[in-house]
Amino acid sequence: MITAWAGGLARHRIGRLLAAVAGIALAVALVAALGSFLTASKATMTERAVRSVAVDWQVEVQPGADPNAVRSLVQAADGTRAALPVGFARTTGFTATVGGSTQTTGPGVALGLPADYRSHFPDELRTLSGSGTGVLLAQQTASNLHATPGDTIGVRLPGAGLRPVRVDGVVDLPQADSLFQKIGAPPQSQPTAPPDNVVLLPAARFASLTHGATDVTTQIHVARDAGLPADPAAAFTSVTGAAHHLEAKSAGSALVGNNLGAALDSARQDALYAQILFLFLGVPGAVLAAALTVAVASAGGERRRREQGLLRLRGLRPRQITALAGLEAALVGTVGGLAGLGLAALTGRLAFGAASFGAGAGTWALWYAVAFVLGVAVAAAAVLVPALRDLRTVTVADTRREPRGSRSPWWLRYGLDFALLIGSWLVFRASSGNQYALVLAPEGVPSVSVSYWAFLGPALLWLGAALLLWRLTLLVLAHGRPALARLARPLTATLATTTAAVLSHRRRPLARSVVLLALAVSFAISTAVFNSTYRQQSEVDARLTNGADVTVTEPPGAQVRPSAADTLNVSGVRHVEPLQHRYAYVGSDLQDLYGVRPATVAKATSLQDAYFSGGTADQLMRRLAQRPDNLLVSAETVHDFQLSPGDTVNLRIQDARTKALRTVPFHYAGIVKEFPTAPKDSFFVANAAYVAKATGSNAVGAFLLDTGGSHQQQIAAHLHRQLGTGATVTDLTQTRGTVGTSLTSVDLAGLTRIELAFAVLLSAGAGGLVLALGLAERRRTFAVATVLGAKSGQLRGMVLTEALLLAAGGLAGGALIGWALSEMLVKVLTGVFDPPPASLSVPGGYLALTAGAAVNAVLAAALNGIRSAGRPAVEELRDL
Repeated sequence: MITAWAGGLARHRIGRLLAAVAGIALAVALVAALGSFLTASKATMTERAVRSVAVDWQVEVQPGADPNAVRSLVQAADGTRAALPVGFARTTGFTATVGGSTQTTGPGVALGLPADYRSHFPDELRTLSGSGTGVLLAQQTASNLHATPGDTIGVRLPGAGLRPVRVDGVVDLPQADSLFQKIGAPPQSQPTAPPDNVVLLPAARFASLTHGATDVTTQIHVARDAGLPADPAAAFTSVTGAAHHLEAKSAGSALVGNNLGAALDSARQDALYAQILFLFLGVPGAVLAAALTVAVASAGGERRRREQGLLRLRGLRPRQITALAGLEAALVGTVGGLAGLGLAALTGRLAFGAASFGAGAGTWALWYAVAFVLGVAVAAAAVLVPALRDLRTVTVADTRREPRGSRSPWWLRYGLDFALLIGSWLVFRASSGNQYALVLAPEGVPSVSVSYWAFLGPALLWLGAALLLWRLTLLVLAHGRPALARLARPLTATLATTTAAVLSHRRRPLARSVVLLALAVSFAISTAVFNSTYRQQSEVDARLTNGADVTVTEPPGAQVRPSAADTLNVSGVRHVEPLQHRYAYVGSDLQDLYGVRPATVAKATSLQDAYFSGGTADQLMRRLAQRPDNLLVSAETVHDFQLSPGDTVNLRIQDARTKALRTVPFHYAGIVKEFPTAPKDSFFVANAAYVAKATGSNAVGAFLLDTGGSHQQQIAAHLHRQLGTGATVTDLTQTRGTVGTSLTSVDLAGLTRIELAFAVLLSAGAGGLVLALGLAERRRTFAVATVLGAKSGQLRGMVLTEALLLAAGGLAGGALIGWALSEMLVKVLTGVFDPPPASLSVPGGYLALTAGAAVNAVLAAALNGIRSAGRPAVEELRDL
């Protein structure tokens, strides 16, 4: 019996089975793909955090402790691959006589490096000129002293006097911030910038040079080789625990500067955001695919109930009927699950080069198994559960009657849709407040937390908007017959009234189809808009960090005039903009001060209105031009000093002539939140001409070069060769790869690429599958209409009217829900964006593709229904 039943399903219900299998396959593939991708992403974050660190640990030997004993203790610690002693000595200044002029610098640092230091820590130093060994000067120090390889400089050490050394090379220190950190100090107490003047000496030369000097310390620089967990949070806990264990064993003789732990600390927060994105952007897709499967199964609900009644009349017991329904559910779940796993593997292979999406074998297999089980569960819920419910509540006599209208759904009577929307608004207000943190990862603290209740906002909006659309569709179909008849008349002629009556009679399944299509379209819109906005803000972040297409940054203290811009105006450069960079005190607070030429600064860089408050970018630049002593300040400064527009702000700035601080009056004119090349914290923006007049110097801190967005790397390379080590040249392409968080390293586009592909399939499935199955179940209606005299053109019009109503309602509703959901997602997930977006970025091409796929699927289903309706009526009635 079971074999015969399975054969009958395959012969006569193949369309319904394949549609259900397709829904299951989409759900399984989406869960397997996103889960594997998420796991691989976390491992990538950990790997990148480890690679980004040049020195894993900097263990500082405390006063009175034996450096050799501390080094032995570090070498004995689990996971230590290399432990080298590095000497640190504070200097009171450097001096050099070059070309007949003597240059003198302020305090700095001398380092003593072992001979094999660069082989163990290759990323700590980068040779710019001369030799890579011997006495090495940091790039900025060489610029300050005008020194090159072969020159002799003097190093002044407290307690040891002036010691001459011959320079062998000039190097860059890419990780100077961590190299010169204050070991053991909290982040807020760390130096604001690394020392300007640094000399690196061979260990033996350092020992002889610093003999008798004071303020000399030793650090043990450590490279670790311990296997870390793939998850950044677990890796952070492991590394931090190992550092604390070493400090405990040292009994106060050593302090650990945990650079690796600091990198993992940042990565674990990014991993949580990746997990949140999986929930925000991935789970709705899986739920939607499951809902599509349920809708496909319910499209043949009436036929299934009649078949069940017939089986009961023929003597089958409920247990046997349950077994047959279970067979259908198992068939759909197994085939759909396997197809979904195959689709996920194919997606991974095509998009990421591996079916596992880069995840380990164990986690990849686990996610595939979880997805398969979920697919089987969805199949059981869509096929088996309704059959069991009908066995309990539907009699054989009920299956022979035409279904009658029943009461409105309970959620419609009690206004659940309005309650959900109100709840969504309340949660959104609470979770998008200024002091709200979706992810809380206190620096240095092992525990991290995510406020998952913030998910309620978008989830309630999605559900509430769907139910509201359902309500409105039912309302239009139930009470809008005259309007429906007028709309149908061009297609159905004299059957317009009948068509309106049929649509009104079928309002529940039609409303369900409209809502399903709307949800699929909204999922596609929200995912695409989020991805596009993220890419937009990543570009904005890169431009803010670099300043322009190409930026030439002069070393501190260099007296480069604005006229030097002419030498930078090489082929391919459209405009060169000088930008002053000074420091100014407001009260006791030291902040960066940027002097701009208000009329031309926007020619070289992007100034968005979102960067400012109290006026647009153009308005505030005009204020600086009209009144040169106007000043733009940060919101924090406005709050701290209780400033009002027009208030006088006295800044203390170094006078270039006397080298002393002098008070310069400004007037508060507006708020600046972001500015090209500026730091994330407080700073000022002023008129460059006024700053130059007040301080006696028009020296430029950086030149911003506009290349029209092309040939940035080539122009930067040309300028680097032209300028040598005297200035730092960076381009936007290089900066894109270095700014941002490790979340960008896993390429958020990878996550959304998966979802966007499935969103198109879901939109097409929601629009076409349900309509096609609904039309297939109504072949008897079309056959009877043909017998009663309906013409083929009128039947075609009936089908097209329903299809167009479905497409129009689904796309319009989906667009509105998608827009609202996009606004809410971007606001709730503000922590992912840096800086927060001023407006959403809408990918018109992809949205047109999605709408086209949905419309084409609906039309294909309608054309298939029209073809079926064209069969001879007598033949159709006999088959049914």
